[in-house]
Amino acid sequence: MTKKNLILEHFADTEDVLFADGFDDAIIGFDPNLWRVVYSRNKCIEILMEEGDSELDAIDYLEYNTFNTFVGEKTPVWVEDFIWDCE
Repeated sequence: MTKKNLILEHFADTEDVLFADGFDDAIIGFDPNLWRVVYSRNKCIEILMEEGDSELDAIDYLEYNTFNTFVGEKTPVWVEDFIWDCE
């Protein structure tokens, strides 16, 4: 079962939650208080790079078209999930 399906099964139906098309693999959580899907910015960049974009092009596209777009109170949350190297 996908993360998207788990969110739909446990929290809401498709009318209540906004998902970003093409980025299901970048879902890292769900905020049940604000009813918003939480995505990894890094995973979104990786997804576009796997589709052939350079890292710079992927970042540029996502910053302009996705991360900074507001589509209402259910707009997904885009988080910077650091890869912690504490050794």
